[in-house]
Amino acid sequence: MQVLVVGAGVVGLAVARTAAVRGHDVIVAEATRGIGNGVSSRNSEVIHAGIYYPAGSLRARHSTRGRRILYEFCASHGVAHRKCGKLIVATDAAELAKVETLLAQGVQNGVEGLEMIGGNAARALEAELACVGALSSPESGIIDSHGYMLALWGELEDRGSSIAFETPVERMSYAAPHWQVQFGGRDSGVVVFDAVVNSAGLGAQPLARRIGGYPADKVPPLVLAKGNYFAFAARPVFSRLIYPTPVDGGLGVHVTLDLAGRMRFGPDVEWIDHESYTVDPRRADSFYQRIRAYWPGLPDGSLVPDYCGIRPKLTGPGEMPADFMIAGEPAHGLPRLVNLFGIESPGLTASLSLAEEVVDYLTA
Repeated sequence: MQVLVVGAGVVGLAVARTAAVRGHDVIVAEATRGIGNGVSSRNSEVIHAGIYYPAGSLRARHSTRGRRILYEFCASHGVAHRKCGKLIVATDAAELAKVETLLAQGVQNGVEGLEMIGGNAARALEAELACVGALSSPESGIIDSHGYMLALWGELEDRGSSIAFETPVERMSYAAPHWQVQFGGRDSGVVVFDAVVNSAGLGAQPLARRIGGYPADKVPPLVLAKGNYFAFAARPVFSRLIYPTPVDGGLGVHVTLDLAGRMRFGPDVEWIDHESYTVDPRRADSFYQRIRAYWPGLPDGSLVPDYCGIRPKLTGPGEMPADFMIAGEPAHGLPRLVNLFGIESPGLTASLSLAEEVVDYLTA
């Protein structure tokens, strides 16, 4: 089967690799000059255990299963990663109750090794912490996300498939038994495919609206939630990921570590109405306040604007977080077409598990 995957982010590459491994001939159409230039290059590079998400949701199922598969993939493909563990900390009794709820949720989702520990036990692990208790998640980790995407790309090419860069999809339509896809760019023209996966990230909804015959009411809203990061201008003081209790729209300003030994903080949640990748230095004021709730020793002047990303959300401020949306034929009536909407965190962790479900849709 000839399969087109639109978007060379981490999920698009995982889908393409999975389809290629199953014997399909795959082309990935990417509008930019390289892989992972959108949402996939602007995240925390965290491997999530699967704690936060409602039981039975796509996010819960694919995060927990995807995490296990991802660790196996990293080990077998030489992708740099570290299972460093995470503490979700509570700084007062109200937060402690919320964290205990997360423990119950994580256990329900099948997350291994979760344990509530007291403040003294938490400080024995991380001396700089200030908290009354914490949820310990030993299965959480960090990954070289670009190295992971390179490994996916390498494997799909080993299977005879390829990526077409600077190749935007202008429109597409179904004329039985094929999809006719109009490409722009240097090699513009119409190419025929048997199946199409729209994994365009922030561009998924605009692309869906350019699909001939696609029901307009089946295209969900796109809500942009910007997440800013600040780097710590000194040596790291934590050896694990440190997360506060979750906030509206995100998981709170947390401590993230990278494989090079750097420590940064973020992301926050900044609701925006257009794409912008500038970090406002003035947001540091709120970062100091939030971080000092669990690390009182954060020195003045130690936070430096770093980078930001944009979450492709389906719901806005004050609304219940939406699940991933995998829109196959049952959702819209068009054969062998899958649109992926709202694939934000934990999309990186879930990518290989999501890819298997998407390819199953194409071949059902």
